[in-house]
Amino acid sequence: MVNDRILRRTEVQKMIGNPSKATLYRWIKNGEFPPPRRLGGGSVGWLESTITDWMRSRPVAYFCEKED
Repeated sequence: MVNDRILRRTEVQKMIGNPSKATLYRWIKNGEFPPPRRLGGGSVGWLESTITDWMRSRPVAYFCEKED
């Protein structure tokens, strides 16, 4: 994608429901979340399209009211 933004970790966390840093990196280690790209100087980031694609791949949660 030509205009794909690079998102830093805090932006990614907010987009996906604000998991802790430890949880995010555990998901990466377990192959449950896409790894970041190295940006240099110890910085990492994710392409916005990568995060959007990951979010779209997740199952939809349906919440139903409990019947009495």
